[in-house]
This record gives sequence, structure tokens and C-alpha cells, in this order.
Amino acid sequence: MSEKQYTYAVARIRAKELSLLSSAAVEQLLAGKSYDECLHTLAEKGWGDDGTLTAEQLLENEREQTWALIAELVDDMSVFDVFLYANDYHNLKAAIKQVCTETEHKNIFISNGTVDSELILTAIKEHNYSMLPADMREPAQEAFEALLHTRDGQLCDMIVDKAALNAIYKAGLSAENELLKLYAELTVAAANIKTAVRCQKTGKSLDILQRALAQCSTLDVDRLAHAAVIGFDAICEYLESTTYTDAVAELRTSPSAFERWCDNLIIRKIRPQLYNPFTIGPLAAYILARENEIKTVRIILSGKLNGLSEESIRERCREMYV
Repeated sequence: MSEKQYTYAVARIRAKELSLLSSAAVEQLLAGKSYDECLHTLAEKGWGDDGTLTAEQLLENEREQTWALIAELVDDMSVFDVFLYANDYHNLKAAIKQVCTETEHKNIFISNGTVDSELILTAIKEHNYSMLPADMREPAQEAFEALLHTRDGQLCDMIVDKAALNAIYKAGLSAENELLKLYAELTVAAANIKTAVRCQKTGKSLDILQRALAQCSTLDVDRLAHAAVIGFDAICEYLESTTYTDAVAELRTSPSAFERWCDNLIIRKIRPQLYNPFTIGPLAAYILARENEIKTVRIILSGKLNGLSEESIRERCREMYV
């Protein structure tokens, strides 16, 4: 896209940023006395239309609107593939499990991927992996055969999840925009840390850890794997020597606190895009900001529906972009 086209696209995004949920709006939702009151507040802010949508339908509708807007503004949507590979590999896992179990499930596929979910399902059913993108073929076959012969769902997930991280990281490396590179790096690093902690708590072997962790530049995954075999404190000690030292306190608090820290870090890193008028950066930041607010709204609605206290819900809420 030319600078003139970016200027127009960013101008549209600037107008849309005015309707993003602010910290004050999140506080208003948190103060809502019930799930229904929160839905009403969201409707007043333009979420949904006739009030008949379920919470999940409402959130999916907001996500669809975001991508429809971006599609209007950008000629080549492939620049945002780094955000969509997670959906592709989720759909790959869903297809493998459906075929292996010979059980059909409704609503198991996610929209807005780079590969049509029906094509993925057909490729798995027919064992025709050449139908898939080149980087997806080998992990698809490996994961399918692993689940078919071992019935080990965790092994299947591990193979596909690592392939997803590899795809995200590769897209980040090839991206021209620094924000997209940063997103890929932080996404892979955070996933590695969560995987290391999970494997440590379940007593996984070094071999499993090394198979599960994906390469990235801000972590030495071999050191992380060895630390996880030793124990949780060893993981924290290693992380204190990395750029993620500030995350250690959150990691010691709980996995959810660490996830919140990761999401907040991304929001802080992308916030300068509010003042960038000429590149794809503001569009990428808007996508991430929308995903962030959708995640926060989901947390609040789920908390209200399950009768959690306002303070308990607040602890899980993310920082807002605006």
C-alpha cells in the first residue's frame, strides 16, 4: 500500500478507536450488578444489535466486524497472517480429533483463518496433506498418526501447538513492520514459558520439553527446558536473567496473573501506534486492541454469570489500549 492509502486507512482506524472500550468503560462493566446489566451496558456502547445474541455470539460478532473493517482497508490481508495462524492450527487440531474419533461436533472450527476449515478437514479425512500449506503438512500428518496410534491427545496438541508457534514466529521474522515482529516474539516466548511451567508441574521429561518448546530470540529454550526439569524455582531463576524478569512475580502468583501480564505487555508495546499516521502499525494495533477488549469483556461476562466478586473479576481484566 502507498503512504496515501495508509493515511486513509489510519484515518478510518482513528475514528474507530473512539469507540474502543476505555478503562472507565471497563469499570462501568465491573460495577454492573448482573450479567444482564453488563449486556445492556455493552449494547449502549454499540455491541450487538437487537439484544438477542448470547455472550459468545456477541463476542464473535465483534471479532467478525473487526476483520471485515480491516478487509475494507487493506488490499493484501496476508500481512496480518501472523494473527491468524493460531486459528488455522486450532482448526487442524479440531479436524484431526474429529476424524480420529469418528465423531462430528458442531461449532468446533474458528473463522478468520488463512486456510478454509473445510479444506483442512477434507485433507485430514483423505490423508491428502498436500492440500495443506507447506509448513502445515508434516505436523498435520505427525499429529494425526500420533493420535490415531497412541490415543494421546496431549501429544497431538503438543505437535500442533509447536507448529503453530513456528508459523507465527516465521511470519514475524519475515514481517516488515516492527510491531508484527514484536507480536510474534512475545507470543512465542509467552507460550514457551507457560508450556515450561505446565510441563514442570506435571513432571514431563526433558525430551518432551524439548519437543514442545519453540525457538525464539528472547529465550534460550534449551536452558528453559533444563530449568523446568529441575523445578519451578529454577524456571523463575532463569527468567530473572532474561527480558522477562518482571514477569516472575506474576508467574509466582498464578498462571492467570502471568497471562494477564503478557497481554498487558503487548498493549503497552503497541500504544505508541496511537500516534503513528503512515504505516500498517496502527491497523495491527487496532486488531490487537480489539482482541484485548473482547477477551476482557469475556472475562467480565463469565465472572458475572458465575457469581464471582467484582474484585476477583478485576484481577483478571486487561489494560485497555485507549
